[in-house]
Amino acid sequence: MVNYRRNFVPGGTYFFTVTLRDRSSRLLAEPIGLLRAAFRAVKHKQPFRVDAIVVLPDHLHTILTLPEGDADYPGRWRAIKSAFTHAVVKSGVAVARNAKGEYALWQRRYWEHTISGDGDYRHHADYIHYNPVKHGWAKQAADWPYSSFHRYVRQGMLPHDWAGSGDDGIFGE
Repeated sequence: MVNYRRNFVPGGTYFFTVTLRDRSSRLLAEPIGLLRAAFRAVKHKQPFRVDAIVVLPDHLHTILTLPEGDADYPGRWRAIKSAFTHAVVKSGVAVARNAKGEYALWQRRYWEHTISGDGDYRHHADYIHYNPVKHGWAKQAADWPYSSFHRYVRQGMLPHDWAGSGDDGIFGE
């Protein structure tokens, strides 16, 4: 088995990609309220700040900042995934189980990257906001409703026409 090495920086800012097991699923974006509720519930018990986020039908990208002295992002992801899964099951959606009887909604692992400075932060925030365009879910960033892009526009951090249909989208991960 591969030995994954995670970087734990108390109070750190991290970029994450978290994916459903079934990449053809649309389960993240369709009951978006359930995902929002899962984030809120975990955030209430284990605080964190959502700096940027995009939720696509089968995966999400986010930049989270943890409180000073706290580096437990795995615990937060475990809790968010669990809360969302249980809410989906409670709503009546059939969720497959694995051989151990556990719900098999999410991929077990996720991608984590420790943000190393302002340029790295901007690069990953741009990647997040451009992702619906990259995957063909929207013609421009403003068209996708499940994104912090709209907050960035309201706060004057990005123009409404950023990453429009004329942009070439060179925002790599």
